[in-house]
Amino acid sequence: MLGFPNLVLAGAVAYFLGALPLADQISRRNGVDIFSVGTRLAGASNVRRSVGKTPALLVSLGDFGKGALAIIISQFVGVGGALLLVAAVAVVLGHWKSVFTKFRGGDGQLALGGVIVAMFPVEGMVSAAVAILIAGGAQKLPYSSLLSIVFGYGTLVTLVMLNGGDAIQTLGIGLLSGSVLTHALLGHRRRNSLAGV
Repeated sequence: MLGFPNLVLAGAVAYFLGALPLADQISRRNGVDIFSVGTRLAGASNVRRSVGKTPALLVSLGDFGKGALAIIISQFVGVGGALLLVAAVAVVLGHWKSVFTKFRGGDGQLALGGVIVAMFPVEGMVSAAVAILIAGGAQKLPYSSLLSIVFGYGTLVTLVMLNGGDAIQTLGIGLLSGSVLTHALLGHRRRNSLAGV
C-alpha cells in the first residue's frame, strides 16, 4: 500500500530532476548565458538557435530523460495510477521554476514528452513521434513547437481511448499539456512585448 511519504518523496525527486539546469549549464560551457539571448528560455529550441545543434541535442535528450526518469523513479517507490500525475506536475514545475537558476527555466515541452512516454510507453512513443514531425515540419509557422503539443496530445488521447487505457491519467496529462501550452504562449507574448515585437 502506498504511503504518503512515498508520494512526497516521488514529488520532491521529480521537482529536483525537472530543476536540473541542463540548458543553462551546457550553454555556459559554450560561453553563452541562455537567459540573456534569443527567447531567454532555458530550452532546447533556444539552445539550438543561440548555441548550436549538438548542445541542443544534448539538452533535448536530457530534458526528455528528466521527465521519463521522474515517472520511473515514482513507480519504483510504489506510486502508480493517477497518483503518477503528482510526479508529472512536479517535474514540469521544476523545469519552469528551477531552484538552481533563480526560478527561471524553459517551457517544459520535452520534460512533458518524457513523462508521457514513461506513463504510456506505446501510445506515448507514437504521440511523441507525431509531435516531433509537427514541430519539424511546421518550423516556419509561428509557435510550431506549441502546435506539436496539440497534435501530440490529440494522438495520445485517441490511442489510449482505443486501447481502453486509464482515462484519469489521460485527462490529467491533458490538463498538464494545456498548462504547458498556456505557460509557453503567455511567456512568448510577454517576451515579445518586452522586445517591442
